[in-house]
Amino acid sequence: MGSRRQAREAAVQILYFRDINPHEELDDSLSRFWEGQSCDAETQKFAEVLARGALENRPAIDEQIKKVTENWELDRIAAVDRNVLRLAIYEMMFRNDVPPVVSINEAIEIAKKFSTKESGKFVNGILDRIRKELPRPARTSGGATPGESVPPKPS
Repeated sequence: MGSRRQAREAAVQILYFRDINPHEELDDSLSRFWEGQSCDAETQKFAEVLARGALENRPAIDEQIKKVTENWELDRIAAVDRNVLRLAIYEMMFRNDVPPVVSINEAIEIAKKFSTKESGKFVNGILDRIRKELPRPARTSGGATPGESVPPKPS
C-alpha cells in the first residue's frame, strides 16, 4: 500500500476517533492515535494535514453531505462512512493537488476496508453527486501546491 493511501486510512481513523470523542483536545487525540501506529514521518505528516483540514472545514463539508443526502440526518450515516466522506470531500473541495476522481476512488476502497461491503457504493454515490458540482475538472489536479484551497462552488 502506498504511503498516501496509508495516510488517508490514518486520517479517516483520526476523524472517526474525533467524531466519537469530540471534547478531547486534537493534539491529545493525535498523540494517542499515533502511539499504536507504525508509519514513517512523511505518512504521519500527510495524515495529520488531511485530518486537520477536514476538521477545520467540517461545517462546509457536512453541509455538502446534507445537501446530497436528502431525507438522511448526518448522524444516521454510519460513523465510518461519514468520516470517509468528510475526508474525500475535504480533498475534493479544498485540495487542488488531488484530482477528485482519485479522492473518490480512494474513499471507496477505504470504505470497503473499514465499513461494510455496501459502503463503497453508498460513498461513491454521494461523492459523485458532489463531484458534479465542483468548479474544476474531475480527472486532473488544479496544479496548486498541496494545502492550497479551492473555493467551493457557490450554492
